[in-house]
Amino acid sequence: MRAEPPLASTLSRGRATSVARSVEGNQAAVGNGAGGGDGSQEEDDEDGEEGDEDEHEEAGGEGRGRWGERLVLVSTLADAVLPLIRTRSDLYRYSAANAHGRDMHEAIDILESAIPATDPAEIYSVTHKALASALKVIARADDSAGIIGDACRRLLELHPRAAAAARTPVAKLVDWMMKFQFDDDEVDYFELDPVAYAQALGEVGMASYRKRLAEVEAKLGPRPADRWQSVHSHEWFTLDWNAQRLAVFDHDIDAIIRTHAKDRKVAAWLEDTAEAFEEIGEIELAIDWAKQATDFDRGHQSLKAADYWCGLLEAHRPAEALDARLSVFRKWPSSTSAARLHKASGKSWPDYRDEVVATLAASPRDAVLFALLTLKDSEFAWNLAHSLALDSDHTWSEVVKAYEKVDPIATLPIHQRLVENELVEAGAQHYRLAARRLAKMRKLSAGSEKSAEVNNLIADLREIHRRRPRLQQEFDRAGLP
Repeated sequence: MRAEPPLASTLSRGRATSVARSVEGNQAAVGNGAGGGDGSQEEDDEDGEEGDEDEHEEAGGEGRGRWGERLVLVSTLADAVLPLIRTRSDLYRYSAANAHGRDMHEAIDILESAIPATDPAEIYSVTHKALASALKVIARADDSAGIIGDACRRLLELHPRAAAAARTPVAKLVDWMMKFQFDDDEVDYFELDPVAYAQALGEVGMASYRKRLAEVEAKLGPRPADRWQSVHSHEWFTLDWNAQRLAVFDHDIDAIIRTHAKDRKVAAWLEDTAEAFEEIGEIELAIDWAKQATDFDRGHQSLKAADYWCGLLEAHRPAEALDARLSVFRKWPSSTSAARLHKASGKSWPDYRDEVVATLAASPRDAVLFALLTLKDSEFAWNLAHSLALDSDHTWSEVVKAYEKVDPIATLPIHQRLVENELVEAGAQHYRLAARRLAKMRKLSAGSEKSAEVNNLIADLREIHRRRPRLQQEFDRAGLP
């Protein structure tokens, strides 16, 4: 039998999955009372897309035919992708939203894999429809995990590339971009990047887009002192975002500073300025502004900027990177900054070891984690945990897990303490974790004189907590005596 081409194979698998999941979703919707007069999301999407189809007629340049005709046709690609994006299921449940989010990522994988062998007009058509449907999905989903949001962002990244390849009509693309940013009352927490759309828009399109933004700003009236107090806060935010991105597109140094650094009163704004300069290849300016953000204060934004500053130095001025990592460690001593200093120091690490260990001693958790995770020295971590009176159960758990390979019997008292601390709180999860640790203790002590002591501990705990039937059940499930 002749093997299917890779693209056909991919689409066939996606289509089969789509059909199965669509049936499941429809059945669930009927069971939940979602069917009937309100119609499906697919119907809603199709209604909304009729306008989009009209707006995107004649894309693809000469010889491609009418864009509307391409959008109306139900392609194999659309058949494979769109059913995985759309759903009638209730997505206010966290688990259901996550499951559908994974389906959406699968759909985008199929779409991206089809790009090399598919007409760009069809890629754009499916991407455009998928994005419209994805936004409707996230508007009614519990996306606490961010899975659906990440899928939306993937489509937003693909959309301008697809538009450029399909030679989408510029005027219609500008109309869509303005509508997306200023006229969507349901989902307003995604931004479009005009830099990404520059190739699709061309010089004329970018000029038209700037004019439309200026028209929006003119209608808003005077700029408020605090945009967040304005009834047009979203519009002002969107205009400011576009001003930042257009400054980057123009490679306008003064505009980048004005739009990103603003009044220079926030460390994160200084880092944003540095990132903008890096984007346009102004590395020296990027390093300078990242250093300003680092030196701003001792807050978390400056700490984040410090890592970015060090990264820039490692990439562009490697001779200065070690001193930078040392200064960051001294300003923000932690297991993380120590680990980065350790990596940067390379063979010269012994020159810094004593200072790092002595400094981290003020924070036992950081000292122990650094010894355990960076130095990979479980005996050193074990000794530090005792000498520094480590009081973090989570960190102790990591220490004993590593030290069991050195001296399993020595870890038993720590395991016992962790079990007793776990049982201070009632609840199935606490009981389950305690039972697993007790089972581990039995394994560690097997064949030693401590074996009987562990069994006695289990018996004592069963007696102490005899009125906790769920605890007894979890102990039984773990095979405890």
